[in-house]
Amino acid sequence: MSCDAIAAAALLWMAPMGAGAGAPAPQAALLIHADAAVSPLASEPLFADIVSRAGALGQKTQAWKGKDIPPAEFASFSADVSTLADLDMKGHLVLKERGTDGDLKCILKGISQDLPLKLEAVKTAAVGPARDAALTDLFYLLRDNVEVITTPAVVTSGT
Repeated sequence: MSCDAIAAAALLWMAPMGAGAGAPAPQAALLIHADAAVSPLASEPLFADIVSRAGALGQKTQAWKGKDIPPAEFASFSADVSTLADLDMKGHLVLKERGTDGDLKCILKGISQDLPLKLEAVKTAAVGPARDAALTDLFYLLRDNVEVITTPAVVTSGT
């Protein structure tokens, strides 16, 4: 399966199911893994940097809901999102170079390609519900960026 197909499937799988039905609030979703086991990959400097940046950017998206975004802050935020997308691609290439056989390298590639699209959606959305929806979409992608790195791979044994 190609990286694009794996990334698309993973992002759909991790996408929010909407409010209700016991779905956690976005802020709570970031805290779910605080007590869970963490992938050893998350302690490597590159991947720890990705997690830190994605978490901080996610907090900014939440803080901007329902508010005007100062142009200078958005310009800085845009540069930070671009840097994160570059780091995600670097993470993809590092894992590819290692010969890692798994979905993470493909998911990181997909996230690196999706971040600029979600950022553009925030930039072009009208202030109000449309911008808040775009910020929510970007938040979920940033949250997924954290979770795919910090969540340990599930190892199953064939019987």
